[in-house]
Amino acid sequence: MVLLSTVPLVAAEPVHASPDANLGSGEEKGQKKELKISFEEQYHSQWLSKGGQAYGKQGAFFEIIDLDFFGSGFGAQVIHRHAIGSGYTDKERYDYRPYYRNQMFKDKPYAMKYDIGVEYEHYPNLSRHKANTTYEWRFAFSWPNILPKGFVPGYIAYYEYPAYSGDRYNYITGWVHVFKLDYNMDVPELLPNPLCLSSEVAYNDGLNGYAHDWSYATFGLGSKFNITKNLIFTPGLYHQITMDESVSQQHNITYCILTMRYNF
Repeated sequence: MVLLSTVPLVAAEPVHASPDANLGSGEEKGQKKELKISFEEQYHSQWLSKGGQAYGKQGAFFEIIDLDFFGSGFGAQVIHRHAIGSGYTDKERYDYRPYYRNQMFKDKPYAMKYDIGVEYEHYPNLSRHKANTTYEWRFAFSWPNILPKGFVPGYIAYYEYPAYSGDRYNYITGWVHVFKLDYNMDVPELLPNPLCLSSEVAYNDGLNGYAHDWSYATFGLGSKFNITKNLIFTPGLYHQITMDESVSQQHNITYCILTMRYNF
């Protein structure tokens, strides 16, 4: 999604990795092949969408339904995004995203996980001709074995364009490239699951008509907590350093993302 009146643009989901990420989640050997459904409620103290403050300084809630089709790698998500306060009613949004996740060269040093999908972004409070309705392709890759244990490099490419031909928002068409490096650190004396130290830097390749330039870097930490067998709580704290003022006027932005997920 691209925001024209403030600053752009993540994305379906936060760009940065969470310790609960499931990139390339093909069915593991021995697991039952069944329809898997999960529901997430996310709180964002600020929604940083590809570096831009989508709802200004207001917080946001996301509701996410995820369907995993029988371990085939195919799945679909429905995401509802909305600001906590007033003033952003027209930017309430539903995203519909089919995807395919899998992995290649399993157990090899060059093993690669990938997640490819396309997202249709719908604004229910605006007519089709007034809304900045777009399609967004997402190509995500990670290499969990290529570096020393715990380090995981990754790359995500986003390509976005208007959903309708002749749209007045045609100029927004473009790419964003995100380069990532995460480190999963075991601290069993403090946390039951690894602490994920995440980092990413983004290059805007013409999206929203902006200059082709490095736009932001984000650093974060988070971990997951198994409340019950099916209920998982994932808190994360992040800091963004903005490198392009067309993306955000704020050079330093600190925010948190709290996620509660239930697996049915």
